[in-house]
Amino acid sequence: MPDIFWRRWLRRLPYFFWSSTLLILSPNASARFEIDGYELVYSAPTETQLQAEDLRRSDEVWREMFAAAQQRIDIAQFYVAGQSGSRLDQVLQTLRAAGERGVKIRFLMEEKGLRNSTSETLEQLKSIPNLELRLMPFGKLSGGIIHAKYFVVDNQQAFVGSQNFDWRALEHIQETGLRISDAPVVAQIAAIFNQDWQAQSLLADHRPVPPLPQSEPRADLRSGNYLVASPRSWNPPGVADSQAALVQLLASATETVRVQVMDYAPLSYGPQRSRPFYPVIDNALRSAAARGVQIELMVADWNTNRPDIDWLKSLALVPGVQIKVVTIPPASGGFIPYARVIHSKIMILDDRLAWVGTSNWRGGYLDNSRNLELVLNNERMAQRLKQLYQQLWDSPYAAALRIDYNYPPPQPGGEKTSP
Repeated sequence: MPDIFWRRWLRRLPYFFWSSTLLILSPNASARFEIDGYELVYSAPTETQLQAEDLRRSDEVWREMFAAAQQRIDIAQFYVAGQSGSRLDQVLQTLRAAGERGVKIRFLMEEKGLRNSTSETLEQLKSIPNLELRLMPFGKLSGGIIHAKYFVVDNQQAFVGSQNFDWRALEHIQETGLRISDAPVVAQIAAIFNQDWQAQSLLADHRPVPPLPQSEPRADLRSGNYLVASPRSWNPPGVADSQAALVQLLASATETVRVQVMDYAPLSYGPQRSRPFYPVIDNALRSAAARGVQIELMVADWNTNRPDIDWLKSLALVPGVQIKVVTIPPASGGFIPYARVIHSKIMILDDRLAWVGTSNWRGGYLDNSRNLELVLNNERMAQRLKQLYQQLWDSPYAAALRIDYNYPPPQPGGEKTSP
């Protein structure tokens, strides 16, 4: 073989060696999956077969984003719950370090989330330098809650996902989110935070919150990557309504709709006797199935209480609809309340569109609560999300919904009104 070949091969050897062994040699490196402007972020319950080696964990991404902050971090959450020595504890340490170096931190939490929060974590947050914590009674605006889980760093990056600011979400719950650097979308997320932050101030002073001009629906939902949010009446200008967008997207499906949510029912959350009928999404799914679209739906075993399970069985009887109930086994250390469950809120449409959001699919979420959803018309992202979905669908934790089975109610501590 000519010497010139060997010389060229030897010159390139360091490159091949480095690129192929980077993840092995560098303890700080980790695999990731991203498209332009978006990184898919995932957390699997420990001691399960649901790990994804090419996706970074939520706590790793959160710590990286907080550590990079230079001027401001804006965080909106339903509640906060930590535990000493947990992954969230490390996130809080990184957040504290940001505040100590002068980064201004605004933390907006749903007032009703106090009952789900731990007092120790609230005190930790309050003690962080340069952090202002506000409680928002979102129900005074729309009757709902702040259910979105998101933050914005320096108006340059954002994170949106199903992950609550809860140690269990980082270790014992299956969660999916997105790190976002798409500038127009980050700006819209920041606008939502600013809108709610200012509304909280007005409500605290017993002043009226001025109505917002309503945005027109997006002209073409099946192109581009974009943000939608709820509730419609309190979206800043330019942010389209997520409930309307979801119905329109389901109406555009031609082949398959794959959905994973913790909670699904054509009812509104709250005490059973007061749950009004909410057929918006259910009608859209049934209509798609009637057109021949194949529907797959996965829900958590927390969704088996009545009357929810009866509605699920009704949907499962529709031709072309398959439903599975997912049960995550307890951790080896014993029962953990409000954990060991699937909590992602995702959809893959025709294997070409990805939906990643913060809302359960029942009344009270997309109609009157603050939630954020990302729609990505990107086949590469849709295919990766489909693989994640398929991993769970084919796992031993997912079982086909049984029409003839009398499902027991969820274990106490295994269901929350609005997680």
